Amino acid sequence: MTDQAADFKSGDAFKTISEVSTSLDIPQHVLRFWETKFSQVKPMKRAGGRRYYRPSDIVLLGAIRTLLYDDGYTIRGVQKILREKGVRFLVGEKIADNENDNNEHFIAKASALTKTDTSDTLIVKADVHRELSEILKELCSLESELRQ
Repeated sequence: MTDQAADFKSGDAFKTISEVSTSLDIPQHVLRFWETKFSQVKPMKRAGGRRYYRPSDIVLLGAIRTLLYDDGYTIRGVQKILREKGVRFLVGEKIADNENDNNEHFIAKASALTKTDTSDTLIVKADVHRELSEILKELCSLESELRQ
């Protein structure tokens, strides 16, 4: 699949490691490494080991990326946050931080992650990110209810 075809996927479509790597600007080998360090990152694997990332996986990876690359946390620091406070806290905190940032700062972050040039597109992508984050919160809530 070409990068252009990947751009036309729906927001709730599963994405390959190549697509996630490109959209988050993280090398594929780093994504594989993070799977070994963060048990919460669990892409679906098909026959032959091909990885497919759910939208919730991508949001979590984006939050981990922000903590490691932007906020200066170590892998152990992020592991501690995930262990003590859980995925919902980490993802919810990152969403709240983005909503409290001023528009220029948020657009700069989104531009770095999405590699998009027009601010109109970034605003749409920010809205999509918020919508996906809400869906993730709801799914996590349903998952915890099902486990009980």
